[in-house]
Amino acid sequence: MAEAGAGREFQAQADAALAGLLEGQAADEAALVLAVLINRAAARLHTLGRGEASARKGQPSWPVWAQLQNAARTLVLHSSTCRDLAQRLGALPRE
Repeated sequence: MAEAGAGREFQAQADAALAGLLEGQAADEAALVLAVLINRAAARLHTLGRGEASARKGQPSWPVWAQLQNAARTLVLHSSTCRDLAQRLGALPRE
């Protein structure tokens, strides 16, 4: 099992990567960057969860992988809506 503090390192790395992606972006552009990133990450998480759940069918870890897959599928759907809305923001005239 991973160490409890390892998640904090990933969070710091993610925050640094996000800061780099968002630096200098207007609010509507930042919204699109974030929405696209969330959508792509959710899609990868869903693919990973689906593959691992399939591979672990009948094993003790299967229910958690299946739940992760289901949660990630919901995230893909919601993040797609966010991405579509963020794209619409970019089409609006600047205020």
